[in-house]
Amino acid sequence: MSETPLKFDLPPGFNLNFRMVGTVVLIVFAIVGVLTSVYTVPAESVGVVMRFGKAVNEVEPGLRFKLPYKIDRVIRVPVKRQLKQEFGFSTPNASNPTQGATDPNRETLMVTGDLNSALVEWILQYRIVRPTEFLFNVRGPGETLRDVSESIMREVVGDRTVDEVITIGRQGIEAEALSKMQDLVNKYELGLTIDQVQLKDVNPPQPVQSSFDEVNKAQQEREKLINMANGEYNKVIPRARGKAGRQIQEAQGYRTQRINESEGDANRFNALLAEYSKAPEVTRRRLYLESMSVVLSRVKSKVIFDKDAQGVLPLLQLNAGKGNQ
Repeated sequence: MSETPLKFDLPPGFNLNFRMVGTVVLIVFAIVGVLTSVYTVPAESVGVVMRFGKAVNEVEPGLRFKLPYKIDRVIRVPVKRQLKQEFGFSTPNASNPTQGATDPNRETLMVTGDLNSALVEWILQYRIVRPTEFLFNVRGPGETLRDVSESIMREVVGDRTVDEVITIGRQGIEAEALSKMQDLVNKYELGLTIDQVQLKDVNPPQPVQSSFDEVNKAQQEREKLINMANGEYNKVIPRARGKAGRQIQEAQGYRTQRINESEGDANRFNALLAEYSKAPEVTRRRLYLESMSVVLSRVKSKVIFDKDAQGVLPLLQLNAGKGNQ
């Protein structure tokens, strides 16, 4: 059988112009090349330029150019944005695909050092500082960071008692977890820096929640009573010390006064004795007069009469009667 050649019949009036078709194809090719060679990098990001699948450059924010036709491909990495991951809960509509917890119950349930259980929720805040390392050193860097954070948190919580985890040990757990996470991230060369590890809610398991609440209430009551006792102690003790100091000072002042008075009396007696030895009669009379002046100055009513006088009693009776009115 002989083969019949194919024939294409063109519509009447149609004149195929290959030069025009080639021109149109070149124009379309040029437009596509221009459109695929211009790109922008947001202000908070850095662009990692990929050429045939290999990272060749990191470009700063702004309007940039690259080789067209998907020869160069740009991955924008938000290096100036603080990212976070949540463990034990999830924020709805989060922009970071690895931000929320995939299995909250599994992540939060931990065993403490005293073989008790605790439900621990925490937040990890981090930033990308080396975009090329973040993209290519580890497969799935976001998931790897979640695994690192969960592993370190279980290790840190496992070294403490349940009372420390729930009450007084939160800051120590956050600081230790931050340090260990950063060391492991550097070892894996993830290109990240850990800014903060923050414990959100730490609670005992639901079956023993009421018992822990009673224990916490008793501890708070104890702390309240201790603070009240310390306040009373700080109020009473300084007052007693001040009173004791004042009494000591008064006693010391009285002691000094009595010593000075005794020394003065002794010196006065010695002076009188010296004068008495020189003129006994004159000194004796002077002492008598001085003593009488002191005694008489304390008497309210005085009657002076001659020892031979008589008829004084009526006057004394009149004065006594007048004084009783």
